[in-house]
Amino acid sequence: MTDDATYGFDTLQIHAGAKPDPATGARQTPIYQTTAYVFRDADHAAALFNLQEVGFIYSRLTNPTVAVLQERIATLEGGVGAVCCSSGHAAQIMALFPLMGPGKNIIASTRLYGGTVTQFSQTIKRFGWSCKFVDFDDVDAVKAAVDDDTRAIFGEAIANPGGYIMDVRTIADVADDAGIPLIIDNTTATPYLCRPIELGATLVVHSTTKYLTGNGTVMGGCVVDSGKFDWSANDKFPSFSQPEPAYHGLKFHETFGPLAFTFHSIAIGLRDLGMTMNPQAAHYTLMGTETLSLRMDRHVENAMKIANWLENDDRVDYVTYAGLESSPYFERAKSVCPKGAGGLFTFAVKGGYDACVKLVNALEIFSHVANLGDTRSLIIHSASTTHRQLNAEQQKAAGASANVVRVSIGTEDANDLIADLDQALSKATN
Repeated sequence: MTDDATYGFDTLQIHAGAKPDPATGARQTPIYQTTAYVFRDADHAAALFNLQEVGFIYSRLTNPTVAVLQERIATLEGGVGAVCCSSGHAAQIMALFPLMGPGKNIIASTRLYGGTVTQFSQTIKRFGWSCKFVDFDDVDAVKAAVDDDTRAIFGEAIANPGGYIMDVRTIADVADDAGIPLIIDNTTATPYLCRPIELGATLVVHSTTKYLTGNGTVMGGCVVDSGKFDWSANDKFPSFSQPEPAYHGLKFHETFGPLAFTFHSIAIGLRDLGMTMNPQAAHYTLMGTETLSLRMDRHVENAMKIANWLENDDRVDYVTYAGLESSPYFERAKSVCPKGAGGLFTFAVKGGYDACVKLVNALEIFSHVANLGDTRSLIIHSASTTHRQLNAEQQKAAGASANVVRVSIGTEDANDLIADLDQALSKATN
């Protein structure tokens, strides 16, 4: 493939970044299960280590299987480059690492996955970083939260667990006015449903564990670089604009231009943090991307049917799916996620906490797991699991109150899923 711009999404999700193996002619991307690569000679090795030539040195940094996945995800997202790593949480740290420093802060949405809230409210303090959590529907509050030490704004395109839709374009404008990057977690939406870079995002992060792989087999993360941010416009991002001592004073933005973030994340981020994706995980995820659009269409179709059924059931208080006309995010979803509002949402069960526990225990097709984005339908009671570490106020803000369960709707027969929910609700509310 020579010009990705001429191909549609369905073609790119299969072919982008890949070509027959030059050594064997293998059509599927091989798993390059190797730690190191032989240099042509001493000059070749020196050029690679000096970042004067692109190539493979050591699989903590680069690997041919992982490289194909990086190019594929970057292409699907409309970015210039990407760096894959060991998990979605690793991707978030990789995204922040070159932007931050002691005393610096980020602004994050209150509607985030519980593990991300903990990472940002607790763990990053160990680096001397801090986070301000703001309701992103209150744009003035987002603007007011920005100060001289703010280095990024972070949100989820489709928020986990509630499926709320973020106004990416509006928050991107706030970030632009402040001269800082907007980072969007696009895990729940995927590049098939939402294109954050086209809406103004600087960086896109994924837990590739979820929809991109789609079969619940491997962990992984990815950071996609839009290539559109001017890292030298001010003095806020010295990692890119100032000389790097480890590379004899090389300036990443001056040297690599739009690919400055990508090269820095490999040459320094993976080199020193070591959050590497293994080639087998990349292989599984590459196979998953080949059916992404087909799966997402089915996820959306099933989610619409089930959300409608739940909304009309007397045993349910409310449903948060943005594809429903009753949702306050229904109109926004049309522009942010024009192909559908995804397959993730929550619903409140009459009877509260105890009824939710009974519901989870009574289901037969739905699996009770701490994951999402699988072909199998999944359910979890967030307040007692993924968001357990949050207080009641934080749980409510995140859409994970005690009377709420989260469902990740799979690709099974929708009527079978409805029947399963029906029998379980009967047991939970009687």
